[in-house]
Amino acid sequence: MIREGWGPVPIVLRGQHVQLEPLTAAHVPDLLEAAADPEVWQFLPTAQPVSAAEMQALIDSAQRDVDKGVSVAFATIDLRTGRAVGSTRYLDIRPHDRGLEIGWTWLARSVWRTPLNTECKYLLLRHAFDHLGALRVQLKTDDRNQRSKAAIARIGARFEGVLRCDRVLWDGFVRDSAFFSVVHYEWPSVRTDLERKLARE
Repeated sequence: MIREGWGPVPIVLRGQHVQLEPLTAAHVPDLLEAAADPEVWQFLPTAQPVSAAEMQALIDSAQRDVDKGVSVAFATIDLRTGRAVGSTRYLDIRPHDRGLEIGWTWLARSVWRTPLNTECKYLLLRHAFDHLGALRVQLKTDDRNQRSKAAIARIGARFEGVLRCDRVLWDGFVRDSAFFSVVHYEWPSVRTDLERKLARE
């Protein structure tokens, strides 16, 4: 049965280290600073925003997708400072199949290898499975991005394979995408493992 209206909506998700809140123009100054290191933007599908206007355009584009119901965009807030240090989204929302993707995730280099990314993924997965009743959550990354692939595997997502020549990036590079997923019957064990990781961190 098709579940009309199924899917995520803008919401605040709060943990111990991070808060995910709807992405707005108010986040432009923090996000512009967070995105300043070119390595942060190395594998993302659009050019690095280097001005407030370019960051605003990126947020406007995300908001159009939110308005169409095909995405939910979040600012990632470091609760130690109250500042936005990155962004993430629910996208590829498929009501009939009760599936979605966690993607468009990036973080300031200053918070790499901290609990923020682990807790961010935990909050998004928990909301998808425990509150929305998702059957499948997928994640994908540029196959060249070893750091991202390792981080996705670390949260318990299963590697599914590489989709070759998946997309053309802003600079003309033809990207292969590595796909991972967590499905509903795996979630209880993935959740337990993530909670243990966060307790240690």
